[in-house]
Amino acid sequence: MSKPNRKRYKLSEVKQQFTDAVGGDTVEFELANGEVLEFPHPLFATDEWSTAVDDAETSRQKAHAILGDEQYDKYVAAGHADSEIGLLFLAVQQDMQGQIKKRPTRS
Repeated sequence: MSKPNRKRYKLSEVKQQFTDAVGGDTVEFELANGEVLEFPHPLFATDEWSTAVDDAETSRQKAHAILGDEQYDKYVAAGHADSEIGLLFLAVQQDMQGQIKKRPTRS
């Protein structure tokens, strides 16, 4: 039952507004060799992916959890260090926080 003078959030609209605000549901990045890789945006990742990333204890484990085996191999072959994924992940989180401050409106 709706309350007078209150609007209701529609989950599909809220998700779409946040997806638009952060630039999509995946994060793309370019390696030194020009190859483009991607991983799920933390706002829209599956519970399994998020748990694997959160449970990772070392930079290598975190990079593996974020990229998966195939992309991790490409990442390393391009000459990147495990710690760079941590920097990228931090940049994504900071950007996300900046976008969230521009909060979507209710319908």
